[in-house]
Amino acid sequence: MLRWHRPLLFLSAAMAALTLVFLILVFVDDRTLDGLPIWIKPMKFAISFALYSFTWAWLLSLRHRAGRTSWWMGTALVVAAFAEVALITFQAAKGRHSHFNEATPLDGSIWIAMGVTIGVLMLANLIAAIFVIVDRQTDRVSTWTVRLGLVISTLGVASGGLMVTGVPGQTWAEDVAGAHSVGAADGGPGLPVVGWSTIGGDLRIPHFVGMHALQLLPLFALLLMALSARFAVLRNEEVRLRLVLIAGGAYGCLFFLLLWQALRGQSLIHPDGVTLTVLGVLAATVIGAAAVTLSPRREPAA
Repeated sequence: MLRWHRPLLFLSAAMAALTLVFLILVFVDDRTLDGLPIWIKPMKFAISFALYSFTWAWLLSLRHRAGRTSWWMGTALVVAAFAEVALITFQAAKGRHSHFNEATPLDGSIWIAMGVTIGVLMLANLIAAIFVIVDRQTDRVSTWTVRLGLVISTLGVASGGLMVTGVPGQTWAEDVAGAHSVGAADGGPGLPVVGWSTIGGDLRIPHFVGMHALQLLPLFALLLMALSARFAVLRNEEVRLRLVLIAGGAYGCLFFLLLWQALRGQSLIHPDGVTLTVLGVLAATVIGAAAVTLSPRREPAA
């Protein structure tokens, strides 16, 4: 870890510490906003940035040519993330919305500042991702795990822009410049902790799922390597590569399915027949592809 990006490691440790602070505040401060404890939102962002920055600290230690430029992109991620969490925390302490809020001149200025930090995060993420993607890593499994994770994660980050550009079915309240939900007003019934709408679509779901491909796909590759000690079939690099490609393709399809579901104003927990059919086809395809990949290979007869 001595070669990892140190500012990003520091950010990850700081966000982990803040997560504990916010968790305590959830229990000692009984104020709520939109039906959730006011410190839930800062805590969610702290957890997300802890994972996100730790993964990027590792990614920027991988082999790639533009080391100096990518180091600065990582540092830009640190500055933007700290600024965003600080602004979210400031608004939470006052019991006010942080995102989309233009109710007062101060609220509007904070939202503009957050828009700048979000823009910096997206741009730095994109540039750093390109630098890492174009180079090959130590083996093909690592190379494609990183590439797929970065591509899907970048799409997930970019999908957050739909919350402020506006999509059909969104309802923007007065003095608000954006919305999470589609087909329902923000602040309605939601899932515990995360607050995702249970009566309409919610763009936070594909945003969250897509962004964290950056952690889950590398973890899947590490799991395959660990299981190779027990299962001989996984000792074959070609088999592990195919499974990583299947997992990456499935994850990407799941992201687009969740985005499509949200844009149609459909709640995650109330999918219609079309959504369930597509999900079933995706699951059957993934299981079938994995079964073929793991099936014993017969040597051709002499």
